[in-house]
Amino acid sequence: MQTIRTLILEDDIETLSVLLKGLRGLEENLESSTPPQNLALTILSECTQVEEYINKCDKDNFDIILLDRDCKSGGSFHTLDIEKIGAEKIIGISGMPNYNEELKKRGVTKIVDKTLDDLETFTQKVIPLITRTLKETGKIK
Repeated sequence: MQTIRTLILEDDIETLSVLLKGLRGLEENLESSTPPQNLALTILSECTQVEEYINKCDKDNFDIILLDRDCKSGGSFHTLDIEKIGAEKIIGISGMPNYNEELKKRGVTKIVDKTLDDLETFTQKVIPLITRTLKETGKIK
């Protein structure tokens, strides 16, 4: 079974819970595809983890990244080395339009504005964008 490595940079537990439910539905579809695939999730809630682990890796270890901006330690997930990882694999998910505009200036073209008062609709927009991104990058058919 092929594994799609997914990094979620998000500090809000409620957002994560709704996203995880949506990702489970996506994984069910991937498991029944040919060839069968599944999701391996890495979730980080602090930007220091990005700086200490993700940015220091010699190679890119993720097929798709969901990128919020604010983190639990008061910093920014935007310290992610987008140039090394590849903007084509990143989906910006901040609830602040100006933060998503920052990502656009760095080459990220896929953005879903997070709406904390309607996380179900937000997730319904994110999941198809993940699928589209995985198709565009050749990770799924």
